[in-house]
Formats: sequence, structure tokens, C-alpha cells
Amino acid sequence: MEHIRTPKVENVRMIDRLTPRKSTVGTLYLSSTHTIFVENSEARKETWVLHSLVYNVERLPTNSSGSPLIIRCKNFHVYRLLIPQEKDCLDVLASLTRLSRPGKSYTLNVSLLLFFFFFFLCFSFNPNLDKELREKAWGFINLKAEFSRMGIPCNLWHVTAANHEYRLCDTYPSELFVPKSASPAVIVGSAKFRSRGRLPVLSYFHRDTSASICRSSQPLTGFSARSSDDEQMLQAIMKSNPVSEFMYVVDTRPKLNAMANRAAGKGYENEDHYTNIKLQFIGIENIHVMRNSQQKLIDVGELAAPSMSDFLWGLENSGWLKHIKAVLDAGVFIAKAVAEDGVSVLVHCSDGWDRTAQACSVASVLLDPYYRTIKGLMVLIEKDWVSFGHKFSHRYAHLDGDPKEVSPVMDQFLECVWQLMQQFPCAFEFNERFLIQLHTHIYSCQHGNFICNCQKERRDLRLQERTHSLWPHLWENRPEYTNPLYRTDHSQTQGVLKPLSTAYCFKFWKGMYGRAEKSVASHQSPADCLNAVREESQQLEEELSSHQEVPRETDAGQETCPTEGKENFRGEEEDQQVV
Repeated sequence: MEHIRTPKVENVRMIDRLTPRKSTVGTLYLSSTHTIFVENSEARKETWVLHSLVYNVERLPTNSSGSPLIIRCKNFHVYRLLIPQEKDCLDVLASLTRLSRPGKSYTLNVSLLLFFFFFFLCFSFNPNLDKELREKAWGFINLKAEFSRMGIPCNLWHVTAANHEYRLCDTYPSELFVPKSASPAVIVGSAKFRSRGRLPVLSYFHRDTSASICRSSQPLTGFSARSSDDEQMLQAIMKSNPVSEFMYVVDTRPKLNAMANRAAGKGYENEDHYTNIKLQFIGIENIHVMRNSQQKLIDVGELAAPSMSDFLWGLENSGWLKHIKAVLDAGVFIAKAVAEDGVSVLVHCSDGWDRTAQACSVASVLLDPYYRTIKGLMVLIEKDWVSFGHKFSHRYAHLDGDPKEVSPVMDQFLECVWQLMQQFPCAFEFNERFLIQLHTHIYSCQHGNFICNCQKERRDLRLQERTHSLWPHLWENRPEYTNPLYRTDHSQTQGVLKPLSTAYCFKFWKGMYGRAEKSVASHQSPADCLNAVREESQQLEEELSSHQEVPRETDAGQETCPTEGKENFRGEEEDQQVV
């Protein structure tokens, strides 16, 4: 609260970008967690802005009407305020800057980091749950059960204790699934030869073909180095698939980038050293290119009434859809190799927590109908992103750190899923609203799932004791996120998805990047329309069943005169013709 210079400002105007004259007058309140705008109208409509979602705050030059302030959020909402007094505007600016960037106020050691998250989460989101219910909520997603669903462990794969207490790799989960034929010495040796100890481990197992998707970081090959243990590890992965005589190594980076890493002692697999592998480069750009690309896309959305040519030029110039295509192409290649060719795949990028997570999870969505359900997508995110050490705190600016570490890696995965939903509208149990809700919670820090960069950090900070899990909250509200077109018996729902990835198949995600302005009437989404039609159809069917014609009970001696009925019917016809 000491960062709030002024808790309340009256006669503030919220400006609509397209029609500035339609501004709304109200009162602005600042709390420790939210900025709240309350309209002065009879409806007293409230607009709440969570401080952890604020990306930046910009003050424009003061004019005769007041001091303009623009609040840009990480979920692409933009709020334009006009504050009457310049002093109040400066106070609000200073307060929001401090409240939305808590890292600037502290030296980020573990104890202060713990203090911040504990303080923020307890006050911003604190449902009334006792200890038992909180623990049960954190157990909603069970990754052991997920691997069991895949058929793991089996005679080919098992869990290793090599990473107990994170002694082998501190950014991996403590339980890792590896080939049974890989000895403990080979596992340890392979970890030593991989960047940050992120050795090849199982991510997904395809029961029908026995092919697997494994993930790792880049090998420390430099220009000529090699490791017999790492070579044996890949050989063990290949032999864990009895029906294939080789395996793919998918390097998701552009080949030029991978070659440049050799100068730093890293690089990629030498096919002369690793027997029976085929190396495939995909060409997904690094986090810096993706960050700049999304910023250009956001800039297009902030243009005031752009012409069609300006919008299309800006969209093309951003390169955003080109990058989305690259990520989807990686998933398509891996899914085809596993499902059609029956070939196992090892996927990596540089450190194995950005592009690797994208490629593995997109391939899993294509391969497995379970991941296209509401709970299945939760499980997939928990497994391939949370558990395997995606850097949530750095990539999504949860704390004020190095801006070069920020990048929309998870945004791209969610968009790939959305693009698939456009091609296969009946294949997904969830709707667009579910993806947007996930995106908001990744940035909001209201729940503990996406705080910190790896499982070990979350354990050390005891987040399960101090925060709440997002998954049960979303599950309880699943009717809101259900796709009305989804049917378990639909042809799209079953089997492997085979999307088209030509350029014209990709769309601009208006629901994410083109939020409607206040002056534009909010149109009902197609999913909402379908839900309304479905509910109305159910009501009509119920009414129809209740008004079914009941066979008339006639007396045994009563007879109906067909001639009389026929004359009456003809008479009615004649009357209608006269009318």
C-alpha cells in the first residue's frame, strides 16, 4: 500500500479509441492488486485491471482537457484514461509503475521472492479453502496417471531415480521416463553432454506404433566433441521402438543458428557419430525474433482506423503468421513420423524449454484426441510446459527482470491450437474462450501453476502450500468453455489430425489480438449462437414430447362417419380458397 500515492481520483474519463467523444466519466480507485474504474452512470459499471497484467503505463502530454494516461496489458487490453489534474495523473503513473513491477523494489533473492509471491497471491486470489481441499486441488492433474494412460511404464520404458532431488538436472521433473536398456551410467553421461543437463527423456508414447516423442537440449558437440554415453542413449531410444530401424532427431532451430552455437561449444548431432539417426532442421526462430514479431502485430492493432492495405501490410510485415506456420509444421512433421511412419523422434532446440515444448505439445495435440479435451489440454500443459521447466517467470515478465528474456512462446502454442480449431471445428471439446482464459492466467499470477521456471523452484518456495491451482477452477466452469460442435463420435474427434499448412489456411486471431473497442457493439460469438440454438432445440423437443398426440379412447359402440369427416375437410378447403 505504500506505493499508492493516491487511492482515488474523481471525474476521470475512459476514452474509446475509435470514438473519443463517447468517453465515460467515473471514479478511479487504486488498490494493492487492482485498478478499478467505476462509471458515474446509474448502472455503476466497474472495470477491473489486475496490476500483474499491466505491461506498461504511458503518460501523454497534458492538454486543455486534462492529462491522458494509457494502460497497456499483457493480454492485449488497452485502457485510455483522461485525468483532470496533472498531479493526479503523475501520482497514478508512479503508483501503477511500482505496483505492476514489484521486482524493481527488491533484491531478488529467494526469501524476498517468496515474500512477494506469498503476499501478492494471498491478497489477490484467496478462495476460502482449507488445507485438505487445497491439497486435493493440486492433485487434480496427476502426471503419473497420464503416463499410465499412455501405457508407461512397460517392457520398453521405465521411470529412473537418477534425478531424485534434482541432482541430475535441476530444471527437469524429479521423475523421468527413459528406455529400460539405458544403464544409469549412460543416463548420467548423456546428461553431462547435454546443455544444462537436459538429457533425452520421454514426452509422449504412441501405443499403436510403439514410437515415442522424446525431448532434450542441444548436445555439447562444439566442432568435434562426442560422447559415447549420449550416443548409446539415442541408440536405446531407437531400440525402444521395435518396428523401426532408425529415428529422427528434430532440431527446431534454423540450421544457421545451430551451426553458430558450435563456437560456444554446443551445436547439434553429427550423423556420422550417432548411428541410425536422421537429422531434420525445422527453422523456428529464437525468442528475440518472436518478441519483435508480436510487438509489430500489436502495433498494427493500435493503428487508428487503418485502411485494409495498411492492416494487411502490417500483418505481413510482422511475420507473425509465418512463425505460427513454422511451429505448426514442426508438429505436423513429428506427428506424421510417429503415427504414419512408426518412427521415434527426439526433439530439441538450444536449451529445450521453448521451441521444444512448442513442437512436442503441438504434435501431441495432433496425435492424441485426449489432448483435444478440456482436461487433456490441462494435462498437456502441465506435462510439457510446467513440469519440463518452461521459464514462465522470465518469458512472461512476472518480475521486472531482463526484457530480452520476455517472449510469447506459450502464446504461439495456444494460437497453433486455435488455428487447428479453425480447420477442425468439431475435434476440440473446448472453445476459443478457454484458450483466451488460459492466456490471461499465464500472465496474471493469480494461481501458482505458472509461477517460477521449474518444478524445483516451486518446491523450494512451497507454492502448493501458499497458492491455489488453476485447473480445478477452470474445470468447475467447463460449461462456459465447452465447444457446442464437439461430439465424441465425430470423425474429426477420433484419430490423428492432418491439417493443411499452406499460407492461405492461417487466419488472424481476432479474438486475441483484435479485441472490440467499447464503441463497437459486442457481437455474439458463433459458439454462443450455437449454444443458444442447442438449448432452444432441447426446449422444443421437451415441449414436443409433452404434447405428443394421445390415442383417443372411443366407446366400443361409437363409430366415426368417414363421409362426414371428408365433407368437413372439403368445406374447410373451400373456405380457405374463398378467403
